[in-house]
Amino acid sequence: MTTLPLPPSLAATLPGRYYTDPELFRTEQERIFERMWCCAVRSADLDRAGAFRTVRIGRESVLITRSRSGALKAFLNVCRHRGARLCTEEQGQVRRNLQCPYHAWTYDLDGRLIAAPNLVSMPDVDRSAYGLVEVALREWLGYAWVCLADAPPSFEETVVGAAVERLGDAAAIDRYRTADLALGRRITYDVRANWKLIVENFMECYHCATIHPELTDVLPEFADGLAAQYYVGHGAAFGEDVSGFTVDGSAGFGTLPEVAPDQDRRYYAITVKPTVFVNLVPDHVILHRMFPLAEDHTSVVCDWLYAPDVVASGADVSKSVELFHRVNAQDFAACERTQPAMASRAYRDGGVLVPSEHHIGIFHQWLREQLG
Repeated sequence: MTTLPLPPSLAATLPGRYYTDPELFRTEQERIFERMWCCAVRSADLDRAGAFRTVRIGRESVLITRSRSGALKAFLNVCRHRGARLCTEEQGQVRRNLQCPYHAWTYDLDGRLIAAPNLVSMPDVDRSAYGLVEVALREWLGYAWVCLADAPPSFEETVVGAAVERLGDAAAIDRYRTADLALGRRITYDVRANWKLIVENFMECYHCATIHPELTDVLPEFADGLAAQYYVGHGAAFGEDVSGFTVDGSAGFGTLPEVAPDQDRRYYAITVKPTVFVNLVPDHVILHRMFPLAEDHTSVVCDWLYAPDVVASGADVSKSVELFHRVNAQDFAACERTQPAMASRAYRDGGVLVPSEHHIGIFHQWLREQLG
């Protein structure tokens, strides 16, 4: 196929193989997901000592536990004896220790090897040398973020900095007190599309008027297809007749206590590379965690977070959940419609970005830098 020079209004996308090539996906696993900070679990989901969760980060299974001291710990979910998967369930609770189901090597909740069959007959074995392999962990926004790199990048620059860069104010996201909010609803979506298609979709609103009627009713400026949500410090304003961020525009709940007046009645969207979206509205926060499973398969976990008294009272959160659930379903269906075409010869050299999508090129540039 002949490639014509692009007019100034258009910019090139990535070629189609970036979304279909298994080898390239393995390179992404190694150079992106296994080197950067990834949002793994909500801290409150591990509410007592011995609680654990396992998550897929890159090519690794990562085990996160609540230790006796109350701290969260993260380890590679691999027994140091013969490499068996230590915890085979996605979540659970142990009474005191973590025991391998293969040969019963046993570790405490801090990852130390404390027992194994016949270990006392091997006095030359240094137990401290055979503990679980620990993974770097930081807590922010009420979530545990992990990094598999031997020398993790600065958390403040690569994670917190993304929010500051987007909002233009270091205190803006802190006012939502996300770590103190309670989980009102969680939905996990199985998306048969490459993770980058989901990121690109979230970064632009050129499609909003076409597929998001409920969202554009609440946020009328999104109907113009502009990239307003990407401008630093900009929050899309609610429509004049809209009372809350709900599926029908009806009132939601009281504004979170520390949200500033200039943040009220506005929606802010933040992308934290590689796989996290944070959505801020006056009365709740919506956080997406993506877990890329294959070049054409991504699991997306979406949490709706509210003031603790709202959840404790048993208040009906369905109208606010339904708005973004529909947005999610519409977006993911669009990505799944796009995925098959990534392998078409019509998309061998990629597609184009219109002016309101040009900022996606920054994401593409970042991706190429990570891949070398």
